[in-house]
Amino acid sequence: MTTDVATPPVQGQTFDLDALNQQFETAHPREILAWAVENIPSGLVQTSAFNVDDVLITDLLYRELKPAQPVPVLFLDTLHHFPQTLELVDKVKGIYNLNLQVYKIQDVNTREEFAAKYGAALWDTDIVKFHDLTKIEPLQRGLKELGAIAWITGRRRDQANTRADMPIVELDKQGRIKLNPLANWTRKQTWAYVAEHGVVYNPLHDQGYPSIGDEPITTPVAEGEDERAGRWRGTGKTECGIHL
Repeated sequence: MTTDVATPPVQGQTFDLDALNQQFETAHPREILAWAVENIPSGLVQTSAFNVDDVLITDLLYRELKPAQPVPVLFLDTLHHFPQTLELVDKVKGIYNLNLQVYKIQDVNTREEFAAKYGAALWDTDIVKFHDLTKIEPLQRGLKELGAIAWITGRRRDQANTRADMPIVELDKQGRIKLNPLANWTRKQTWAYVAEHGVVYNPLHDQGYPSIGDEPITTPVAEGEDERAGRWRGTGKTECGIHL
């Protein structure tokens, strides 16, 4: 998959995405993140849903690389997370002393308030609006307010067929650099790293949930299914819209 030749200038630099993708194709995620920390010392943001791949990246950033300016970790509180996810967020924040930045829909504060304003199950009646309200608008607002020049995701190519050709470095629709340091890794490699370094993870991962999203629309995954098969099951959706 080809990308734009170059990004907008970052602190006086212009990056050749094709060259970077060739350089990083067989690189360890640590090397990719080290490049980002060195070349984008400000304006670098990690977006995290606190799935295991996200926490792995946080471990690399905060335990191994330890940049002088800690990378903000942007978490979208959709108001519909599993309790285990929110417990993990607090745990990870404490372990790494995260620069945690939480963004959510602006006009409601609880799941009950959301239901009162938008309906008891908006995800069933209008899934696009549900994600626009809970994820897409808060993400774009967060990236803008944090001054993001580049943002880091936890996506891997083997998570789903729709991600098979994903580049390691790309541009989003707003012209920001979008960095996928785990793109060339496998699920097996992720869990090997977690075991080796004692990285904490959501206990739902041990209960048939390889990919964890909002509680009302995330189901366990059967053996042989894509690990994201439990997200939006039966709707035909493969992405919430953040990565489209």
